[in-house]
Amino acid sequence: MKQEFYYLKINTNGQKLYEFTEDTIRWIYNNKFKNGIINLSIQHTSASLIIQENADQDVQKDLINYFDKLVPMDNRLYSHTTEGKDDMPAHIKSALTNNQISLSIKDSELLLGTWQGVYLFEHRLQATTRTIVHHFFGD
Repeated sequence: MKQEFYYLKINTNGQKLYEFTEDTIRWIYNNKFKNGIINLSIQHTSASLIIQENADQDVQKDLINYFDKLVPMDNRLYSHTTEGKDDMPAHIKSALTNNQISLSIKDSELLLGTWQGVYLFEHRLQATTRTIVHHFFGD
């Protein structure tokens, strides 16, 4: 058994979904991982991780629109408004989704469904750099 870590940096440019499935698959392939578990963890409180459809871009647009309606960017609704109108809504959206995802690797393949991709879900409006920790445990 072995453990490996990888810190993936993703530059975001506003609120949207950023797919990083291929980066993760490449890391698995380059390290010759065979079987095990990979835990993905985002080191931020205003962005999150999700597994979502990667075939139709409308799914991503609909998700963003839904979350914007669910958690509006209106500073009158929140006490924590120091960093702008997207600050507290970003924290709430992050709390409603995932900050960690665990996936299986079998025979060197990341076990995702046909139309599934792994995404960083950016909840802030401005450009920023996010870090996603990949932790593999297996052989």
